[in-house]
Amino acid sequence: MTSRRAFLAGMLASSLTPIPTWADAGSPAFLSAARLPDGAYVLCGLATNGGMVFQLPLPARGHAAAAHPKRPEVVAFARRPGNFAMVIDCARGAVTTELHAPVGFHFYGHGVFSRDARRLYTTENQYDAARGMIGVWDAANGYKRIGHFESGGIGPHEISRLPETDTLIVANGGIETHPEAGRAKLNLATMAPNLSYISETGEMLEQAALAPDLHQNSIRHIDVNAAGAVAMGMQWQGDMTEVPPLVAVHRRGGAVQLLDAGTELHRDVDGYIGSIAFDPTAEIIAATCPRGGRVLLFDATSGRPRAPVEAIDACGVARHGRGLIVTSGTGAVGALHGTDLTPQSRHNLAFDNHLVRL
Repeated sequence: MTSRRAFLAGMLASSLTPIPTWADAGSPAFLSAARLPDGAYVLCGLATNGGMVFQLPLPARGHAAAAHPKRPEVVAFARRPGNFAMVIDCARGAVTTELHAPVGFHFYGHGVFSRDARRLYTTENQYDAARGMIGVWDAANGYKRIGHFESGGIGPHEISRLPETDTLIVANGGIETHPEAGRAKLNLATMAPNLSYISETGEMLEQAALAPDLHQNSIRHIDVNAAGAVAMGMQWQGDMTEVPPLVAVHRRGGAVQLLDAGTELHRDVDGYIGSIAFDPTAEIIAATCPRGGRVLLFDATSGRPRAPVEAIDACGVARHGRGLIVTSGTGAVGALHGTDLTPQSRHNLAFDNHLVRL
């Protein structure tokens, strides 16, 4: 039988055990999936100056990641239609858990933690039923799967939360896919993207959709500012002779506000926004266009475009300090202030689509 003295000594020892922090992982400021020259895939931790803090191996191409709010832990997601999501202890460089989507489901590359960090929500495809789903995982209990609920549309992609709440925001891209068809898009004629606001229990709170003539503008990526405004980056699936706006803003209770960069720029970026972010002031929205080699900039309030910034194969973007950090498929990392993109570092790899801010 354990004595009272031994019990108290054990309690004291456990209370003195340091709790791991991101400093134990080298104090990265950002995360990004990447491909090495030999074709291997990794998750990278980047410093504020773009320097490489760590590289951790991934079994296949990664897409985005969800960083745990309270410990140096990240869930790295496979690219659609991938089936892996790996929980990585970044301080030890070790995979602690691997999440598997249930039979008949696959991941869509994104996830977000609840406000208290006890739950992880993942965007998923229930592919035989062609239904978008949000998977729910118990992050406080070994990431055991505890349920799922509908996303409010087909093809949910990026997921976020309204600040200081557990209201989920889901970009339902509207595109039906099936793993037996690879990355083929199966419903372009009838797709219906939307932005859904959902409670943590799955209650639909609000939906925002585009005009019917823009139903082929797939809502893919989102960023949320402190006031709850949602910036949306879209990918056009319709006739490429048409050049609709690819960036929009939504505020709860209002209509979707399209941000128009002009016909020439829309044509140049080939109908494709890779990532989107508010700057730290929330006054500027940056949308990366890897196919067009540009970063589009807009005034977040008026919607007016600013001069675009040239950046070869730029795709990842996240706010930091007084500006933004941009990563590219060339391995470059740059700091964007206003319309000035200053090179910070270059690595011998290709960064993937997203830059996750810690």
